[in-house]
Amino acid sequence: MKNPMNYIQNGDYQIPDLKLSEQPMKPLGKYGRMRKAYLKEHRPILYNQLLMSEKLYPHLIEIDETAQSRLEQMMPQLAESAGATEELKASDPMKWVGLMNTCKAQAEEILMAELINS
Repeated sequence: MKNPMNYIQNGDYQIPDLKLSEQPMKPLGKYGRMRKAYLKEHRPILYNQLLMSEKLYPHLIEIDETAQSRLEQMMPQLAESAGATEELKASDPMKWVGLMNTCKAQAEEILMAELINS
């Protein structure tokens, strides 16, 4: 019987010589890591399917980039609606920082619901 798979001898055992294809080594950002943790914990079948088909890393990179761009789009709108203006930044920096932190928390909550945990 001819087997096209290569094996490596390790003691008395023959172990399949499996190798993944080369993938670009761009580090995952915050949202990509959060998506990976979500998939691993709550959607293990999907996580394993993406991992075995070598589509996990591109999926995580796409989620990370999408989340970053959506955050950049939402922050000015949320800051404007909250009243975090440049005048406020100059007159009361602590209040401005508090408003900006609130806006970022709101934006991240939206991203979590729409991209990360879906």
